[in-house]
Amino acid sequence: MKRKLITFDWAIKRLLRSKANFGILEGFLTELLKQDITILEVLESESNKADQRDKFNRVDLKVRDSKNEIIIIEIQYDREYDYLQRIFYGVSKTAIEYMEAGQAYAKITKVISVNILYFDLGTGTDYIYKGTTSFIGLHQHDHLDLTEKQKELFNKTSIESLYPEYYLIKINRFNDIARDTLDEWIYFLKNEEIKDSFTAKGLKEAQEKLNIMKLPEDEQKAYDHYQDDLHYQASMFESSFGDGYKEGKAEGKAAGKVEGQMEGKMEANKQTVLNMTKNDYTTKTIAELTGLTEAEIQSLLR
Repeated sequence: MKRKLITFDWAIKRLLRSKANFGILEGFLTELLKQDITILEVLESESNKADQRDKFNRVDLKVRDSKNEIIIIEIQYDREYDYLQRIFYGVSKTAIEYMEAGQAYAKITKVISVNILYFDLGTGTDYIYKGTTSFIGLHQHDHLDLTEKQKELFNKTSIESLYPEYYLIKINRFNDIARDTLDEWIYFLKNEEIKDSFTAKGLKEAQEKLNIMKLPEDEQKAYDHYQDDLHYQASMFESSFGDGYKEGKAEGKAAGKVEGQMEGKMEANKQTVLNMTKNDYTTKTIAELTGLTEAEIQSLLR
């Protein structure tokens, strides 16, 4: 499958390792798991070998959510015939890796394995598969359930929820027809583009990052420099304002702060626009990078 823009695994690993960018991944996981997901931290994405006979627990991204569950996200472009065993190994390794010595088995962490695959795994015709563990009676064919005390102990409602969950997303099987918000994410993962009509959680943020990825390398650097400059200007203004604030009269504090912030922001925007214009950026490109309207840009250039 030809990659038109930038590999999504690169985007996940590079863009989503900071709290500021968690919204994109949280949006995707919320749509997939059908529950609100809040990510607390990114964990080490590749475990060290215990000894020379051990294998690397290779995953693209490993996060802990607000329920203290660990979610593994893996993006695989190349076919692996033993991929099912690979994800089983990764989940098993992760489940015990975060269990402290001496803890009761009830403290074993729930692990969710999300696999975004760009090759056809197995013989199924669907494009999303979910795997769970349940116990069914051989004679009565009933499902084994938790007792009320077990539900209280585990804070879970079913045996299935105690064990790992596996999600296999076969991107190439998707027919490009987005029937719901999860399909909108699958469309993005397959085509590396987002339609204006899409409303899935996290996709708007992904679109902003996508616009930056489309820029040539020099313009990406210019955008990063612009962001750094905004932070610097804000810091300098706050520092300068702080000195004046202490020296000013109490009744003039609030009004002076608001007016000064507006003037400082306008001056920072004007300087940034002037610099980008000198480097032959078009008004449209400046608007995309700064979030200013073209009318605001023209006003600053007067």
